[in-house]
Amino acid sequence: MNYDNFPIAAIATAPGRGGIGVVRVSGKNLGLVMQAVCGTADLKPRHATYLPFRNADGSAIDQGIALYFRAPHSYTGEDVLELQGHGGPVVMQMLLSRCLEAGQEIGLRLAQPGEFTHRAFLNDKLDLAQAEAVADLIEASTEAAARSASQSLSGVFSKTIHDLVDQVVHLRMLVEATLDFPEEEIDFLEKSDARGQLERIRAKLEDVFAQASQGALLREGLNVVLAGQPNVGKSSLLNALAGAEVAIVTPIAGTTRDKVTETIQMEGIPLHIIDTAGIRDAGDEVERIGIERTWGEVGKADVIVHLLDASRGPTREDEDIVQRLPAGVPVLRVWNKIDLSGHKPAVDRMADATHIYLSATDRSGIDLLRTELLRVAGWQQTGESRFLARERHLLALRAAREHLELAAEHAVGGSGISDQALDLLAEELRLTQERLNSITGEFTSDDLLGVIFSRFCIGK
Repeated sequence: MNYDNFPIAAIATAPGRGGIGVVRVSGKNLGLVMQAVCGTADLKPRHATYLPFRNADGSAIDQGIALYFRAPHSYTGEDVLELQGHGGPVVMQMLLSRCLEAGQEIGLRLAQPGEFTHRAFLNDKLDLAQAEAVADLIEASTEAAARSASQSLSGVFSKTIHDLVDQVVHLRMLVEATLDFPEEEIDFLEKSDARGQLERIRAKLEDVFAQASQGALLREGLNVVLAGQPNVGKSSLLNALAGAEVAIVTPIAGTTRDKVTETIQMEGIPLHIIDTAGIRDAGDEVERIGIERTWGEVGKADVIVHLLDASRGPTREDEDIVQRLPAGVPVLRVWNKIDLSGHKPAVDRMADATHIYLSATDRSGIDLLRTELLRVAGWQQTGESRFLARERHLLALRAAREHLELAAEHAVGGSGISDQALDLLAEELRLTQERLNSITGEFTSDDLLGVIFSRFCIGK
C-alpha cells in the first residue's frame, strides 16, 4: 500500500442506512474544507457545532454536527474534522464528494483501508498491537472477545510485552558488560543472579503465551466438524448444540447432502459447528459430491466429532472412517442414541480417543460434550484478563520462547561461561527482544504494516 502525507477523507460509519453517518477528514490545513462545507474556518476544537453542510452553490446537503480536533489531540494525531449527518448512503456520499471537491487545493484524497489507524500508529497514538485491537473490537463476535479486544486496545497487552522487553534489555546489559569488561574482578552475571533473571523471564513469557492463546481462541473460534455414517444423529446433535432446529432431521439415511454450519458460543468462544453428509458408499452423484465435501471439511477441522450409534455398537464402516481421519487433529468419539442402548451419560478418556456417551434426542450428556470441546480447545476458565491475540502474536511469542530456551542452554555454566557461550547468549537475548518488539511494532517491516492495515475498513 502506498501511503503519503496528504489529507485524507472517508465515510467512517458502516455501509447502509442509519440514523447517523460520519464523514471523517484528517490532515493539515483543513480550514479550507471547514470554510467550504461548514461556512466557517474557526470551529472551536472539541466542541460540537450544529450547522448546515453546504454544496458549492450554497445549498444545504444536510444539517448536522461538526467536530474539530486539533493535532495532536485526535485519533490520528493530526487535525481531524468529523461531520455527523443523517446516515443515508446517498447523503453520506454527497457529503464526502463535497469534502473532496473543497479540499482539492490541499491534495485531499480518499483514504485507503485502515489509513486513519495507520496514521494513529505513525503518530504514536497507538502501537501496532493496539491498532490491531481496533479492528478486533469492530469484528468481535462474542462479548468475551469484545472485552478482550478492549483490554488490548487500552494497552494492557502492550504494557505486558514492554515489561518483558525491559527485563530482557536489563539482562542483555549484564551480558554485554561481562563481554566488554572481561578483566574486571566482579562477575556481573553471578552477582546479579543472571540465570535467575532468565528463568523469571521465561516463566513470565509462558504466562503471557497462555493468556494470548486463550485470546486467540476468543478471536478465531474453532471449526468443529461432525462426521460419521448416515443416520447416527449428526443433524440432531447440531440442533441440540445450537438449541434450535437448524438442520433437517429425518429417519431417511442421506438426508444431509451438503454441509450445514451454525456458530454457537461456549464460554465466549465462537464454535463453528459443521454438520456434514453421512459417510458411506454413495447412492447417487449428488450424495457422492456431498461425501467428498465432508472429507474436505474434515481436513480443515480444528476438532472432529466422530459420531457412532450406541444402540448398535461399532461397525466395520466406523473403523474405516477412523482410519481415514487426519493425524494430529483432536477427535472426540461420540456415542449417540444412549436412550436406545441403555447407557448412562458418561465420558471415558481412553488411549485411542475420548469417548462420550449422550443422546441428542433427549439432550442428556450434551453438557459433557460441551465440556470436552472446551477441554480439547485448551480453554481455561480463569479470572485473569485475556488478550485478543492474533496468529502473528503467537508466532512471535513462540519464537521468543525458543530463543530463551537456547539462551538458557548457553547460560548453564554460571560464572564459568565461556566467551563463545556468552556471545551466543547475548545473541539469543537480542533475538528475543526483536521478536517481542515485533508485536508492538517497534521492530517490523513495511510489508507487515501494509498487510495489517489493508484489512481494516475504509473509515478506520
